[in-house]
Amino acid sequence: MEKKSLDITAIQEIIPHRFPFLLVDRITELELEPVIRAVGIKNVTINEPFFQGHFPSYPVMPGVLIVEALAQTACVAGMMLEENRGKIPLFTGIEDLKFRRQVVPGDTLRLEVEFIQMRHGMGKARVRASVQDQTAAEGIIKFAIIEQKGKE
Repeated sequence: MEKKSLDITAIQEIIPHRFPFLLVDRITELELEPVIRAVGIKNVTINEPFFQGHFPSYPVMPGVLIVEALAQTACVAGMMLEENRGKIPLFTGIEDLKFRRQVVPGDTLRLEVEFIQMRHGMGKARVRASVQDQTAAEGIIKFAIIEQKGKE
């Protein structure tokens, strides 16, 4: 059971997301066996482009971007599997996701994912985003890992 950590350069070698939509700054824990599990970090700053409109006088990270950050953390873990290299990860669904705390500039968002199912390129992961051990969002995300068009 090897645990790894990855910096932003390594993350960009694994997943296709880029600024302004790359929402994971570091992977602090990564396990591929016996279960696929990862912990990521997103440092939330006032310089994020979405704060220009959400909301200028009361900046709050949009919930959908918290979920996207969780999905990207899961993506890093899933794309580390040899059979998924060079493929594209796609979000396919959300189950029973709840938001419990606002995320604001200055927060460090901890992104935890644990795969609960992975079969034939389709998967589910239990996810939790937290700030200082207070849950911001939790639930289950679903995803597919597919061949890139033109590369099949």
